Amino acid sequence: MGGEAGTRQPGGPAVRAVGVGKSFGSGDARVVALHDVNLVIEAHRLTAIMGPSGSGKSTLLHCLAGLDAVTTGEIWIGDTPVTGLSDARLTRLRRRQVGFVFQQFNLLPTLTARENILLPLTIAGRKPDPSWFDEVITTMELGDRLEHRPAQLSGGQQQRVACARAILGRPDVFFADEPTGNLDSRAGAEILRLLREAVHRQGQTVVLVTHDPHAAAYADQVEFLLDGRIVSELREPTAERVLDRLAHLDGTARSGSRR
Repeated sequence: MGGEAGTRQPGGPAVRAVGVGKSFGSGDARVVALHDVNLVIEAHRLTAIMGPSGSGKSTLLHCLAGLDAVTTGEIWIGDTPVTGLSDARLTRLRRRQVGFVFQQFNLLPTLTARENILLPLTIAGRKPDPSWFDEVITTMELGDRLEHRPAQLSGGQQQRVACARAILGRPDVFFADEPTGNLDSRAGAEILRLLREAVHRQGQTVVLVTHDPHAAAYADQVEFLLDGRIVSELREPTAERVLDRLAHLDGTARSGSRR
């Protein structure tokens, strides 16, 4: 179904969701997590996804990244339709076009920072471009930490290693699920600044799920979910504007629950 990875046309969207629905279980136990989601993630931008707890943020992120299959609709990464790909082609797609950063750092404790960063390329049988490796390491400010193991690094440094690992393979897009959730405010702000630099200096595309208005303020635009539906979009966000929008959504959710 469709072409192989690596075919995104210049200026085209990085990710698209078309009529996406996602449900779990069946019969009386069926839970609908996403309802008819239509979303375009623009390339070379940082897009945040927000919403109340249980709104479907992480479910949407996992579907967009090809980590979870949709129930209805289609997901596209660049010009590649993800929906219906075989496991083998999905694996190739994720190796070549997608990077991941999660709240848990997911570093191997026996490997150095350098080895953790290089691990996906090693598994794929690829070698890093030396100049690109140096640029990523410089951007993530890890030059003096490459030979340290995760236990020798702070939480912020471990997350920087995870970000470098995601960026190094030059994915078309990488997905970050609450990447500052386990960090203090200073380390979290550092990670968000580095993600912005990855977008605006290096041309990456980042999709960020967060519950934090201050984190969302680093984005170019924010997409808001409510009960599994995209209900609002905010461009050029500030923390105050995000808070106002979330308060409005919370009021909408409360009034809906009373009906």
